[in-house]
Amino acid sequence: MAAHLSALLILTGLTGIHSLTTVRKVSVKRGGSVSVPCLYESKYTTHVKYLCEGQDWLTCSYAVKTNEQDGSGRFLISDDKQQRIFTVTISDLSVYGSYYWCAVETNGGPDDGTIKICLLYLSVTQGRPQLSVDRQEVTGFIGEDVTVHCHYSVDGESRWCRLGGSCVKEPSGSIDGTTVTINVKVSLVFSVTLSGLRTQSSGWYFCDKGDLQMPVHVTVQERLSTTTLAATRGSNTFESTHQPVNHTSVFEYEEHTTVQAVSHSVSFHLKSFSVRLSVLILVVLVGLFVWFIFKRRKRTTAQTSAATPPEEEVTYSNVETMRETSGQRSYAESDVDGM
Repeated sequence: MAAHLSALLILTGLTGIHSLTTVRKVSVKRGGSVSVPCLYESKYTTHVKYLCEGQDWLTCSYAVKTNEQDGSGRFLISDDKQQRIFTVTISDLSVYGSYYWCAVETNGGPDDGTIKICLLYLSVTQGRPQLSVDRQEVTGFIGEDVTVHCHYSVDGESRWCRLGGSCVKEPSGSIDGTTVTINVKVSLVFSVTLSGLRTQSSGWYFCDKGDLQMPVHVTVQERLSTTTLAATRGSNTFESTHQPVNHTSVFEYEEHTTVQAVSHSVSFHLKSFSVRLSVLILVVLVGLFVWFIFKRRKRTTAQTSAATPPEEEVTYSNVETMRETSGQRSYAESDVDGM
């Protein structure tokens, strides 16, 4: 085993171990997932990056590449060319540990033509990992603080390090102008607080305990004021004023921005639906009220008609009056005298 490790160190040293940087050993729970960053030199920005799976570099197999999609669905790779970090998320981890190699293809590139690699070991456990964090992605705001809780069950010095940069150990220190405080008062947890955050504080860090590391990505953004947020909502747009890290993997700042945008959209549609529903209810109530009044009036009219007795039938006759003439009167009188 010692001979194998020695040969491995010689191999990695000869093939550019200093050109790539990642964590050495990560503890993960069975069935879970983990994101691992690999830092590379600026001259490899346009090169293809990939992850190779296997204990031996010469016999390892491609797991995922930046220029190809993973058919198994277990791997997700993204390349942040601005930060010079490609990140691989590995899911559905088995109970057995696995060796992985971060690698950059350099053939045909402006360098010595050799492949650059660095080794990573994933230790998979049945229970809680030996070193873990609540979330691998945290978000803070410029000028404020952010805290990361590192849970552990191994011995060793507690440290907080920046990938490819310096480390701070208990109780405090500074990394790239950001104050770092480490609190170990709680059993089996050391809490790391980054104070006075700046835009430059964004990037990959890791908890370090014994021979284990756990990567954590910190995103620092500008906090939107109430006025800015109100004006943005009024224009029916949602534009964040912070400068996000330029990679395509699913990080928390993207989730946070997406959730806010979806929340505003849902809120707008809910309000519109509420107004329409209120108008519909009002129309229905008015219709019911008119129908009730009409029904009641019709019923009252019917009752009044039933209570009034029918009028007696009246027959009308025409009476003609005839006027007697003088001739007729004399004739009548002569008739009387003759008798």
